[in-house]
Amino acid sequence: MNPYLNFDGQAEEAFNLYKSVFGGEFSMVSKMSDAPGTENLPEEEKNRLMHISLPISDTITLMASDCVPSMGQVLNPGNNMYVSVHPDSREEADRIFKGLSEGGEIEMPMEDMFWGDYFGSFKDKYGICWMINHHPGF
Repeated sequence: MNPYLNFDGQAEEAFNLYKSVFGGEFSMVSKMSDAPGTENLPEEEKNRLMHISLPISDTITLMASDCVPSMGQVLNPGNNMYVSVHPDSREEADRIFKGLSEGGEIEMPMEDMFWGDYFGSFKDKYGICWMINHHPGF
């Protein structure tokens, strides 16, 4: 499991600070403009981060995204951090998603994503935000 943080346009700034403290190199940095269908986003939002990863140990990677206001995303206390789980199979991803999301609010159902992973997200019935992300071959 890895911590996944959400920001309102400050992800890159925050992660540059985290990198200066923890050291290391970013393992991934993607802007919103890298995603298909984002051509019509306002310029400021195109430069927001879709995803950034900073390994901070052999077993923990700190990850984050910026919200996209023009797509209706709003950063509220409680949705600024997710628990990101990385199961070994699609079946395990589905089992975890189904079990934890029951009675909660599904944000994105489990489905194949353009970046190659099988992904879904939700808020459980206790208000905890989760991301389930299976990376084939990982």
